[in-house]
Amino acid sequence: MSRIEIQEMDFSYTANEPILKKLSLTLDERSTAIIGQNGAGKTTFVKLLKGLLRPTQGKILFNENDIKSMTVAQISKYIGLVFQNPNDQIFKNKVIEEVMFGPLNIGMSELEARRHSQQALTMVGLQDSEGENPYDMGLSERKLIAIASILAMDTDVVIFDEPTIAQDYKAKEKIKEIVRTLKSEGKTVLTIIHDMDFVAECFERTIVFAQGSILLDGATKEVFAEKEKLQQAYLEPPHVTQLCNSLGYEEVFLTVEDFVSHIKQNRENQS
Repeated sequence: MSRIEIQEMDFSYTANEPILKKLSLTLDERSTAIIGQNGAGKTTFVKLLKGLLRPTQGKILFNENDIKSMTVAQISKYIGLVFQNPNDQIFKNKVIEEVMFGPLNIGMSELEARRHSQQALTMVGLQDSEGENPYDMGLSERKLIAIASILAMDTDVVIFDEPTIAQDYKAKEKIKEIVRTLKSEGKTVLTIIHDMDFVAECFERTIVFAQGSILLDGATKEVFAEKEKLQQAYLEPPHVTQLCNSLGYEEVFLTVEDFVSHIKQNRENQS
């Protein structure tokens, strides 16, 4: 099981304009969502985890090793990042070549890279699209290709940047299944996201960023119970949570299934 420790980390692009301030936290086996308004520092944070940026102060330890001593290529063997915009990630003219690129570049043999890539394409439901040009496909499918290209690398940590953008219901369900599969395989799964319903359904832990600092960090149900602090971060809880609040329920419900189960249990207790 992978473990990432952030110790007293600061980051700024320019002097006297801090983006992240004295962050200290540990990312463990819990699937974790990082939420917050634009400008809160979420994207900068995951770029630091990936080695694309380096801390101004403090440390990031991956399995007790300071990633400061690792190159981006070395980090890529362990931490995979699916970009928000697949057009920033895709550059090959065949789907299978795009998905194989990452595995080949972290040292897999061609046979192994092809096997992993075909498995990844099956996971995202694009197993019949190996020979297609990604740019002849829709944005939703290109997003799934980008996800497959990271899954094929079989990294210990997988980070999704806004995975549900441009996705219809079917694709969102597919991504939920992928998150759960990765979790069951013992991988560390992180996301930065604005889709609170997706967070409620898929992630055990939620961290709220606000103005470069951590405002909340805990079990997702507990975080979405903090109405006042969420308002400070200009965030709203999942739709089901909002509906149940408006109906006068004090308990926090994250999903329709949670609420229906609660109603059924109450009826059974009364009968």
